[in-house]
Amino acid sequence: MQAFYQPYYLELKHPFSIARFSRTGTPIMLLKISHNGVDGYGEASMVPYMGESVETAEAFLKKVDWNRFVYPFNFQEVIAYLDGIDGGHPAIKAAIDIALNDINGKLVGKPCYEIYGAAPAKMPLTSYTIGIDSPEVIREKAADAVQLGFKVLKIKLGRDNDKELINTIREVSDLPLYIDANQGWTDKAKAIDIIYWLHDQGALLIEQPMDKSNIEGNAWLTGRSPIPLLADEAVQRLADMDSLKGVYHGINVKLMKCCGMYEAHQMILKAKSFGMKVLIGCMSETSCATQAGIALAPLCDWADLDGPWLTKNNPFAAPEMAEGRYVLNQLPGLGLTGISEGLFTS
Repeated sequence: MQAFYQPYYLELKHPFSIARFSRTGTPIMLLKISHNGVDGYGEASMVPYMGESVETAEAFLKKVDWNRFVYPFNFQEVIAYLDGIDGGHPAIKAAIDIALNDINGKLVGKPCYEIYGAAPAKMPLTSYTIGIDSPEVIREKAADAVQLGFKVLKIKLGRDNDKELINTIREVSDLPLYIDANQGWTDKAKAIDIIYWLHDQGALLIEQPMDKSNIEGNAWLTGRSPIPLLADEAVQRLADMDSLKGVYHGINVKLMKCCGMYEAHQMILKAKSFGMKVLIGCMSETSCATQAGIALAPLCDWADLDGPWLTKNNPFAAPEMAEGRYVLNQLPGLGLTGISEGLFTS
């Protein structure tokens, strides 16, 4: 087994702002693993606030004994081995997991979604994310979403102009909304008021209303909210799940936080066992990691997998979409297309 990797800087169409910071792009590590003549592709999206970088990804990859991964892959053992190297670095671990899942699908001749039991007919709508910005740029982003065929908008809130942002959206679009407060609300009384107002504005869910450490505040809101409230920053990996029951209505699963497809699937199953709903989300990603998320999306209630549509230099073909939903192809593995071998160096 051989591994090839290539750092890549993913440029965003617009500066991306949330409650706590702003950025114009994301460092990526693209990964190709070759096993018995079959290539699998993976990706680590290393958004700055998660603490990973090209340098940490390279250092981690150099510690991996690729001969440890013997087909048929035991993904539980794969993740345990990677965690044994270092307890952090979830994004580069996700790249390895995704690439091995791609190989696995190609070797058995099945799409990853079929292997994980996801039915194409249950694909949810996916949202288009609009970060905190000026009214002019917000209108431009909303118009872009409509032109691309999206049927849901995801809006970043959490500052003191939340209502102004929503009113600006409503000037140009009546699409339903997913809301991400990014821990930006601090007063639970004010938060429940705006939650009811957002419900009247067509919001279908809200991610991480208050600081992840404010368990009492988030649980108080969950007990009173007319729409589902989801843990985002409060949940990264499977081990976080037990502390969330009763605090939120559901969770946001992101492959870059939970080390890839295998653990994401385990989190989805556990959430269902708790009676919780699931949004599958993403970071700023190319089509590679997005295809991995798409494979699990039919198992979830909602999807926010818009990475390729928010960037200017996606190095792969964009996934197919129709009427706001991704269309799963029949290709084995991830179903990734438009791959340029020139991306990778040893």
